[in-house]
Amino acid sequence: MLRIDALVAALGGELVGDGGVPLRRVATLEQAGEGDLAFLANPKYLARLKSSRAAAFIVGPAHRSVVAGRPCIVTDDPYLYFARASQFFNPAPPLAPGAHARASVRCPVPATAAIDAGAVVEEGASIGDDVLIGANSYVGKGARVGRGTRIAPNVTIYADCVIGENCIVHAGAVIGADGFGFAREPSGAWVKIPQIGRVVIGNEVEIGANTTIDRGVLDDTVIGDGVKLDNQIQIAHNVRIGEHTIIAGSAGVAGSARIGARCMIGGQSGISGHISIADDVIISACTLVAKSIRKAGVYTGSLPQQTHADWARNFAHLRHLDALADRIRILEQRLEEQH
Repeated sequence: MLRIDALVAALGGELVGDGGVPLRRVATLEQAGEGDLAFLANPKYLARLKSSRAAAFIVGPAHRSVVAGRPCIVTDDPYLYFARASQFFNPAPPLAPGAHARASVRCPVPATAAIDAGAVVEEGASIGDDVLIGANSYVGKGARVGRGTRIAPNVTIYADCVIGENCIVHAGAVIGADGFGFAREPSGAWVKIPQIGRVVIGNEVEIGANTTIDRGVLDDTVIGDGVKLDNQIQIAHNVRIGEHTIIAGSAGVAGSARIGARCMIGGQSGISGHISIADDVIISACTLVAKSIRKAGVYTGSLPQQTHADWARNFAHLRHLDALADRIRILEQRLEEQH
């Protein structure tokens, strides 16, 4: 158990009420009970806060009076504070350093690293201090895994790929498989283009379960510092993603796309190849981005399937809807003046 004043001393915020209240975990407003710290991030849940049995609350300045008489932490961003408090109560489990007897390790590994059963680390690989390589994971020749990174079970990291420090790679992810590169013969047959680039991943990156990041054709596929990728995302060859961008599940990014920093891309979105997206762009879920986006902002759009000729014609009209609406208003005004 941890006193609430000790939590505030560690994370900041304004403590209101009894600082000696013991806390054991963070919990939802509905489920919280004795020893639980709950939070209010959305005002629509205000009624739940009033009826909650939590021992203490995280609230914004506008709601400090709602919990009068009950301990609370007042902060400008309750959801962010909740995230930090949750990390505080739920630290990553400590490593058990050393290589399991059933692991195959063919390169020097720091004494602080942990290599679980069935894992394979090939010759020429580089493993940093405090790294975890989960059971049955594979680290290819010449690959590098930076300090503090945790690789879950059944992850594949192909040869020469680079993963930075303090990253998390969840189960089933594949880093550095061949990109989808083929040239077509006159006969219609396909000729494979060797994919000889790498995947280079920065620091503090999280990669979701069964997400795949393909290696570059000649240059590298690059994932910037602080990027967060959800489960089952496809990142194709030569893509570059700027720092602190976040992408939700089942999105797909085609080859050589460039995504800026601090972008937010919704689930099941599709990013076409060879286009650029500016910094600080938000893409709504299920949006198809077929052209470059040059300015920050929120972008949304999808159309039902149709023949390409019909789609091109209808979309051309759609692009001019605003102008058409203006012309209709002018015509309506003229008709009213005539009558």
